[in-house]
Amino acid sequence: MSIKSTTEGPQRSCLGCRTSKDKNQLIRFVQSPDREILPDLESRLPGRGAYTCIDKKCLKAAIEQKQFKRSFKQDVTVMPAEQLIEHVRLQLHNRITGLIGLANKAGLVTAGSSMVIDALRNKKKPCFIIVAHDVSEAIGAKIIQAATVHNVTHRIVLTKDDFGMILGKAPRSAIAVASSGFVAQLVKVIDRYKNFLGEV
Repeated sequence: MSIKSTTEGPQRSCLGCRTSKDKNQLIRFVQSPDREILPDLESRLPGRGAYTCIDKKCLKAAIEQKQFKRSFKQDVTVMPAEQLIEHVRLQLHNRITGLIGLANKAGLVTAGSSMVIDALRNKKKPCFIIVAHDVSEAIGAKIIQAATVHNVTHRIVLTKDDFGMILGKAPRSAIAVASSGFVAQLVKVIDRYKNFLGEV
């Protein structure tokens, strides 16, 4: 699912491509007390903000064109492009794993390919399926087909080892999340992560 521009909320321009979008569809950056540029993914930090699309190419362009200095109208410290890109990627990644961990603690997660497929066949189906991107092609296709047949939203992200680490178990090919407030948050942050990496 790609993120499209709307006119429903306050508009901001991307420092990289200059496209105007709803600020909730951009990544906000702020200055630390030491004037270092840092991402504010939840848009909660005080002070003036600058924005880029949720796309590593736009962030790289903004850095290379020294747009953060122009936006804040003063000298600022900016990490090298690849370093700041990785910093943003890791924050988004950690947000995904943190939400899955919270859902698991709440007893809302089913893990493992066979258990996920069984859950999809139950009368009370899960609300969201996440498939590891390094799962075998045959197993991945089987899970995605089952999710599609039963009209359950799915995404492909993270690795089998990531799932195992989050759940404190051996690697898992997929997880299912029961209907809960976690699902909307997970879909949003996963789509932001994949958009940032250029996978959507």
